[in-house]
Amino acid sequence: MSPLIRPMRSIANGFGLAWWARVQTGGPDVTYWFGPFLTRRGLEKQLSIFLDDINAEQPQSITHTTLRTRRGEPLTISSES
Repeated sequence: MSPLIRPMRSIANGFGLAWWARVQTGGPDVTYWFGPFLTRRGLEKQLSIFLDDINAEQPQSITHTTLRTRRGEPLTISSES
């Protein structure tokens, strides 16, 4: 990975131009944010690995949306918080 990728992702995120995935599960009710990515294609290439990890936790339901936005902490939000 190029040493410039991380700063470029940070800049893109700061301007709301980064690509993120919002993954929501039911049972337990949790929202996960996965990103930032410079391109939608880059996000989509890595998303299946992330979804596999979440599926291993055996939620009752799982949905995801890809969007271009600015995002910060927290990246995992539980309804129990």
